[in-house]
Amino acid sequence: MAEDAQRRVESALSNFVDEIEKSKLRKMQRTMHLCAAECCSDSTASMNSVHACVEHCTRDVNVAQNFVQNEMGQFQERLQRGVLLCQDKIKEKVGPSPSEGDMKRFRAEFESCAVDCVNYHINQLPSLMQKIKKGLDQA
Repeated sequence: MAEDAQRRVESALSNFVDEIEKSKLRKMQRTMHLCAAECCSDSTASMNSVHACVEHCTRDVNVAQNFVQNEMGQFQERLQRGVLLCQDKIKEKVGPSPSEGDMKRFRAEFESCAVDCVNYHINQLPSLMQKIKKGLDQA
């Protein structure tokens, strides 16, 4: 059950990142590369001038990628905190010498809690997608 939840999170995040890349970042990267190529077309420009021009072209993409990475990092931290909270809840219940039956019950409780946490966070991805897209549009 926990392995399935982990696979679902990985799949959801992979699809999420793919959507952001295709719908927003790829267009920005195309613009960046065209801009950088234009910087290199001036054969009379100094090396420093071309370098400064290329850096200027890459600024927006770098800002956008950092924004996406930051949002994704915060999402993953929230998910991890949720799973850690599940662990803490179970640790509080475990006595000094739990029976095998108790341990099975605790494992099942933990897995149920963790799956609920995963489901909650996967359901938050559409609103995070909107937030990121809006943030990228404003950048």
